[in-house]
Amino acid sequence: MPFPTPLTRGTLVKRYKRFLADVILEDGPEITAHCANPGGMIGLNMPGLPVWLSKSDNPKRKLAWSLELVELPTGLVGINTAHPNRIVATALKAGLIGELAEYTTVRPEVRYGEKSRVDFLLTGEGLPDCYLEIKNVHLAREAGLAEFPDAVTARGARHLNELAAMRDKGFRAVMLYLVQRTDCTGFALAADIDPVYAAAFDAATARGVEALCYATDISLDGITLAAPLPFTTARR
Repeated sequence: MPFPTPLTRGTLVKRYKRFLADVILEDGPEITAHCANPGGMIGLNMPGLPVWLSKSDNPKRKLAWSLELVELPTGLVGINTAHPNRIVATALKAGLIGELAEYTTVRPEVRYGEKSRVDFLLTGEGLPDCYLEIKNVHLAREAGLAEFPDAVTARGARHLNELAAMRDKGFRAVMLYLVQRTDCTGFALAADIDPVYAAAFDAATARGVEALCYATDISLDGITLAAPLPFTTARR
């Protein structure tokens, strides 16, 4: 997935009201950018961090700039939660996710459950329909370990319950965690941040929901799917 425009470097002044970030651009002016991330951004929202932004030429947008990447000493971190679905969609069409490569049709945003839309519905001849949800991961509180979630997410727990309900009906159900950082070698649930989500995960996987985790390759040109990451014990 290439970025829509060449990225511009800046310095984070502050992130606030969840979806706003003030940034001083390298050429001097301070701007307010859209921060497409409802989470806590733990470790990624400190004033002074180098960041990278894209700029839209759409005159209807209230904020032209979008925060895309945070630059850490260990590498780049993607914080735009609008990107994981696009990254996964590209990977699915190219057959790069081995566990799902047999499916031939990919439909995004299909209604299911009580009040949700599944990120992708995968179908293929002779295969059970597969309901696939994607979660963006960018939290790492210890070296090499990616974690989810970085804030309490009732919506995330609901998605797990709805996937489990589809599995009960005989369909395939998969939760895929996409790690938008390049410095992690494993993945765990941050159960200390949201124990309700961790409990919902345990219940869903006990009912047959599959859990996958993939890393990404990140550059200033774009973000692409990389190798699978192993699950480790949840932080309790």
